[in-house]
Amino acid sequence: MTTPDAEQSQTVSEAEEPVAEGTGSGGAGGAGARPEERLERAVRAAEQALIEYEIAVETFRVEVENFSRLHHQKLGPVYARLEELDAEIAEARAARTQDPEDIRRAHEARARVLPMPGVEELFHGWMDSGGLFPEAQAMLTDQPVRPPQRVRPSEEARKLYRELARKAHPDLAQGEDERKRRDEFIARVNAAYARGDEALLRELSEEWAAGPVPEERRPSHSEELYARLEWLSRRKELLTLVARELEEGAIGSMLRLAPDDPDALLEEIAEQLLAQVAQKEAELEALRG
Repeated sequence: MTTPDAEQSQTVSEAEEPVAEGTGSGGAGGAGARPEERLERAVRAAEQALIEYEIAVETFRVEVENFSRLHHQKLGPVYARLEELDAEIAEARAARTQDPEDIRRAHEARARVLPMPGVEELFHGWMDSGGLFPEAQAMLTDQPVRPPQRVRPSEEARKLYRELARKAHPDLAQGEDERKRRDEFIARVNAAYARGDEALLRELSEEWAAGPVPEERRPSHSEELYARLEWLSRRKELLTLVARELEEGAIGSMLRLAPDDPDALLEEIAEQLLAQVAQKEAELEALRG
C-alpha cells in the first residue's frame, strides 16, 4: 500500500516550526499580515494530509479483509487436510515403530487437529449464534458449496468513497455536534464501501450534498492552532501503528506480493498446498503399505 507517510511527516514537521511575528505568505511581512497566518495554513495542510492518509489506511484495511476472507474460504479446507495428513502420518509411523517419542509426536499431531484452534477465524463467516451457515452445512453434507462472495470495490465505488471521505470527514468538524453527525455519516460510508455497494455510496453522496454545508473555518488563536497540530500529529501516529500492523500481518504481507492480481496469488498458493497434500498422501500410503 502506498501511504503518504513522508508527505504527512514533512507537513506536520513544518507546521510545528515557530512562527515569526508578522510573517505572511507571498512576502507579506508588512502591517496587514496576521501572526497566525502561516500556522493556519499548516493546520489546513496537515488536516488534508491526515485525511488522505486515513483514506489510504482504510482502503488497504478493506483490501486485506477481503483477501483474508477469500484466502480462508478457498484455502481453509486445504490447510485442514494438511493438518489431518500430518496427524495420520505421525500415527502410522508410531504404529510401525512403537517408539515412545513417535507415539508422543502422534498424540501432539492429533491434538492439533481435534480442537481446531482458531476455527472461527479460519472459517470466518461460516457460523453465527444460530449455528452453521448454509455454506458450512453444504460442505458437511457433501452438497455443492456456493463460491465465496467476492467483495472488491469497483473503481467507481473507490472514487465515490474518496470524495465522500474528503467532504464529510469528522476531522473537518468545527463543533461537537458537527463531529458527531460526520462520525455517524462516515460510519455508514465505510460500511457501504466495505461491501462494495456502489449504489448506496451514490445515495450517500447525494444525501451529503443535500445536507447542511459546513461553515468555513474561522481564524483561531495561536494556542488553539498549536493544540490542533498536536492532535493531528497524535492521530497520525495512531494510524501509522494501524497501517504497520496491517502491512506486517500475514494477510497484508501476502497481499503486497501481488497487489494487482491477488487471485493469481491465491491460485499459486493453492497449487503449492495441493502439491504438499499429494506428497503427504503418498507418504502416508507408503507407511501403511
